[in-house]
Amino acid sequence: MSEFETVGKVTDFEEGQGLAVPYDGRMVAVFRQGDEWYAIDDLCPHMGASLAEGFVDPEDNTVTCPWHAWRFCIRDGTWTDNPRTKVDCFEVRVVGDEVQVREKA
Repeated sequence: MSEFETVGKVTDFEEGQGLAVPYDGRMVAVFRQGDEWYAIDDLCPHMGASLAEGFVDPEDNTVTCPWHAWRFCIRDGTWTDNPRTKVDCFEVRVVGDEVQVREKA
């Protein structure tokens, strides 16, 4: 399993909004919901839009792709219209004021 990598400071992330950050040669969308942190692959598998730029619904923990309205669960990367399709999901932790991610096992 990969090691955690720092992708920013806590203050870089606004609650209820995504932020695309580089991680291990790719872009990852990190989301802050209160004290909870989530990270999924930033690219929508449909046409490659940045999921970090999508609308985050705090009621059902989804992000809506800004191009074609595909919705993904920010907790596990599942596409809400077809749960067999997923984007990669990452572990997130906060150490001091640093936000760190790594690939899930």
